[in-house]
Amino acid sequence: MAADAGVTLDPENTLYMDLPAGRVTITLSPELAPAHVERIKTLTRQGFYDGVVFHRVIEDFMAQTGDPTGTGTGGSDLPDLKAEFSDPSVARHLRGTCSMARTQNPHSANSQFFICLADVPYLDGQYTIWGRVVDGMEAVDAIRKGAPEHNGKVSDPDAIIRMQVAADAT
Repeated sequence: MAADAGVTLDPENTLYMDLPAGRVTITLSPELAPAHVERIKTLTRQGFYDGVVFHRVIEDFMAQTGDPTGTGTGGSDLPDLKAEFSDPSVARHLRGTCSMARTQNPHSANSQFFICLADVPYLDGQYTIWGRVVDGMEAVDAIRKGAPEHNGKVSDPDAIIRMQVAADAT
């Protein structure tokens, strides 16, 4: 997915996520989820996501990361966030959407997030959308997938090499 021609990205609301297969550019949506965007930027600036694996990746569904333990049960030391669900008429879980992972408790998002590998309309209004891949989706598609019989758990997972807020990029 190429960046839209003529669109100027706000460096303070753009992330660069370097993966083994290349750079992914994500535009943040503070108008949809201000607390979640701030959390992602805070953790990114702390280097929290650098080296963290995509522990759960399901073909034609999503790629999940953000757990420093790599088990799907970990998070940051920061408190969990209150849900900021979007009305599906405003934002939907389409291919390339970045959304927060959580437990059954809607107010349990912390550091884990997923990138939709396909349109996933049944997630609309139930998970907080905080951004969208605008360039480098081919690098996301190349992330190693997990076994369906193990709910997408990846045995030899790919990791985020480095994640940066574009305003801070070196």
